[in-house]
Amino acid sequence: MAVSYKDLGLVNSKELFAKAVAGGYAIPAYNFNNLEQLQAILQACVETKSPVILQVSSGARKYANATLLRNMAKGAVEYVKELGYEIPIVLHLDHGDTFDLCKECIDSGFSSVMIDGSHHSYEKNIELTKQVVEYAHAHGVTVEGELGVLAGIEDDVVAEHSTYTRPEEVEDFVKKTGVDSLAISIGTSHGANKFTPAQCKRNEEGILIPPMLRFDILEEIEKRIPGFPIVLHGSSSVPQDLVKEVNEYGGKMKDTVGIPEEWLRRAAKSAVCKINIDSDGRIAMTAAIRKVLTQNPGEFDPRKYLGPARDSLKKLYMHKNISVLGSAGQA
Repeated sequence: MAVSYKDLGLVNSKELFAKAVAGGYAIPAYNFNNLEQLQAILQACVETKSPVILQVSSGARKYANATLLRNMAKGAVEYVKELGYEIPIVLHLDHGDTFDLCKECIDSGFSSVMIDGSHHSYEKNIELTKQVVEYAHAHGVTVEGELGVLAGIEDDVVAEHSTYTRPEEVEDFVKKTGVDSLAISIGTSHGANKFTPAQCKRNEEGILIPPMLRFDILEEIEKRIPGFPIVLHGSSSVPQDLVKEVNEYGGKMKDTVGIPEEWLRRAAKSAVCKINIDSDGRIAMTAAIRKVLTQNPGEFDPRKYLGPARDSLKKLYMHKNISVLGSAGQA
């Protein structure tokens, strides 16, 4: 039996995106797979009074179970009330790759879905995206499409090379599909291993800076579809202090550089109204867990290491809302 997101107390992204574009900030889109991640996201967003998009990948649905995820989202709505401030919550499918998967999510209470047809031809991408849009809009669900390809690995999404979004295609794509937001490729990438030190240059402070994002492409897209909601995937900054902590306590993360937070803040002041962050959260949790288990090798109570991991994630996301995305105070 189909379940409407409205019955779960969720909202779609349409009004949130309109406010974000007008206000010069981006809505945080944080991926979650388990209870501790969900608690951290909600606590951080309530305390900073930020709207939030709870993102679920295809892999997360398999890992956590679709029925459990739906009820976790319903519980999230009740939980924020207990925390004392009702923030708008979107439940979003990240990187849906088929019509059937998007339909399953819509029918199980998702308020937003992404159909990623970027691995198809331009014509097939339009056809698939339009099919999803027609079904989603009939149920009041918003749809994110994608033009361009991000390199990297994120769950089941794998691409060796980036393909920048072609600004000359965006107006036609949006018009023909009826999509509500558009993910673009301007140099971000999926996963933690975004840029090697060899690909970067050091600034005057000795900090490694990766190749500049193609803000010229973003600006041209804004000119062609003014005010239209734009999405950035692969936007983790890979905090070096957390990477160092992971490795200090037995990890073996590669030397890697993420997207500078000041670049994300610049993007958030434009038409970019949704920024996806996943890897940073994974690193924060892993660092905290490794520290507890290294310092207390006899510990076997999951609460004793997942609790600190949750606290570390909450701290990270509060920082993102306040200092990077600009979403604090916008709920």
